[in-house]
Amino acid sequence: MTANRLRLSGIVCKTPVRKVSPSGIPHCQFVLEHRSQQEEAGFSRQAWCRLPVIISGSHHQVITQHITVGTQLSLEGFISCHQARNGLSKLVLHAEQIELIDSGD
Repeated sequence: MTANRLRLSGIVCKTPVRKVSPSGIPHCQFVLEHRSQQEEAGFSRQAWCRLPVIISGSHHQVITQHITVGTQLSLEGFISCHQARNGLSKLVLHAEQIELIDSGD
């Protein structure tokens, strides 16, 4: 098996869309914005990305009800390519582990 794991933390920046597939599987889709300071080749640099996320399955329904714009999350899962109706492809994180991060407020 080829490795495909991604762990990313960030803030939900687009309103989550909750749907149920024709086969009855609940899905929660949103966009996560990540910002951090990373070291590369001995230099500090800003890292930034926005990544679409999908959380599927009834075992995640309770936690996904708490996800709104501004929620801080730590996610782990696999990435896959999704093709839009216009033919363009985008990477999507299929989250399998979700942790709400307390903002300290």
